[in-house]
Amino acid sequence: MSVVPTTFAEWKHCITVTCDIPLTEKYVRERIAALTDKDDFQTRKFIERWGDAHHARTLEWFKEAAVELQS
Repeated sequence: MSVVPTTFAEWKHCITVTCDIPLTEKYVRERIAALTDKDDFQTRKFIERWGDAHHARTLEWFKEAAVELQS
């Protein structure tokens, strides 16, 4: 696995195992809201560091996690 996740499975492993952050509905909802707000300070820093393409992928992975949580 690369340092920067390239798939949903890699991203989910990074969040839940490596970083030990549970993907709760509240956390996922908050991250989607923040990543959708390009005026959010942390979102701007994320985009500066990782770029627009990775930002878009990460937002989609959070949305995928939200759908998964509804199942």
